[in-house]
Amino acid sequence: MNLELEPADRAFREEVRDFLAANLTAALRDGQRGTTSMYPEPEVSTPWQKSLQAKGWLVPLWPREWGGTGWSALQRFIFETECALAGAPLVHPMGVRLVGPVILRYGTEEQKRRYLPRILSSEDYWCQGFSEPNAGSDLASLSLSARSDGSDYVLDGTKIWTSYAHRANRMFALVRTSTEGKKQQGISFLLVDMNSPGISVRPIATIGGDHEVNEVHFDGVRVPQADRIGEENAGWDCAKYLLEFERGAGIFSPRLRSQLKRVAEALRVPGAANDELLRRFGEVASDVDTFEWLELRTMGGLAPGANPGPVSSILKLRASRLKQAIGELGVEALGGDSLRWRSDPADGRNATATLVPEYCNSRAYTIFGGAAEVQLGLIARTVMNA
Repeated sequence: MNLELEPADRAFREEVRDFLAANLTAALRDGQRGTTSMYPEPEVSTPWQKSLQAKGWLVPLWPREWGGTGWSALQRFIFETECALAGAPLVHPMGVRLVGPVILRYGTEEQKRRYLPRILSSEDYWCQGFSEPNAGSDLASLSLSARSDGSDYVLDGTKIWTSYAHRANRMFALVRTSTEGKKQQGISFLLVDMNSPGISVRPIATIGGDHEVNEVHFDGVRVPQADRIGEENAGWDCAKYLLEFERGAGIFSPRLRSQLKRVAEALRVPGAANDELLRRFGEVASDVDTFEWLELRTMGGLAPGANPGPVSSILKLRASRLKQAIGELGVEALGGDSLRWRSDPADGRNATATLVPEYCNSRAYTIFGGAAEVQLGLIARTVMNA
């Protein structure tokens, strides 16, 4: 692969840098730097998304007629790298990268006209209703019932580990519309108004000190059947398509490199580094370089807007393990200081202040989006044909 930038790509990189210089405020950088959960709070992510949308850069994976950029794989990588280097907030992916592509592929024209503009404008803030108390890695065992009643479904049951459900006004959910046949055949994909009567959200405290995940209970919640994406009992196809985007349509290596840079700053403190830590730092840095090549090679073989298919499991698994390895290095680099918890929000301006809660949060990376064991099974069946 030739990574020498052509004049057009160098010009694009300068355009991205100019945009960041003009639109990325100190408050937005501080907001991202102080974020220890997966994504920044909407007070940080939404203003940034509106700036991207005004420029026409919010949804590079979407078709051009719906706001997509038509960027090449290298342009996407340039954009993500420059955003990471500048400290720009992560875009909240639930609308733009997960449910948006599902609506584009499986939704009706009416559903596209209703929901896609609200994703682009950031009017809707989405959460993902997949996991349940007894359906995590075995997602097809979900039991949240959706009983047909006239033109509505009536929902009863519980979703769990629902990220940002306490901030969301919309949820895309997998529900049980039939108990006949294979369990995958009785699942439908619904779009749910989180302000509907009968929905209650209970926070779940995590070891990282963040309020990110929640338990969501449904008690007789009515959802119009017009808000079902695809055919009834065909939601498993939507789910598989969405999960490929969740696991592998992002670009992970620039953010991993940004986190590794903060570990390097911790190691520069006198007395923090030793030969063993420096050796491991070099190994992880080399692994990030290798993973960057894997991402570039994967993206280079995709049509604009396409998802990587089964190879997404490889990308997700490797990115998760690298995230954890960097987190472990960060805690060890802090030494005794890792026992001190961040108490002042202003500490978020210190590049190393978030290393401990980030490490705690990273323990979930090999669980959500399909546990590591699930990814290994998918890789064996679909990539290696084992």
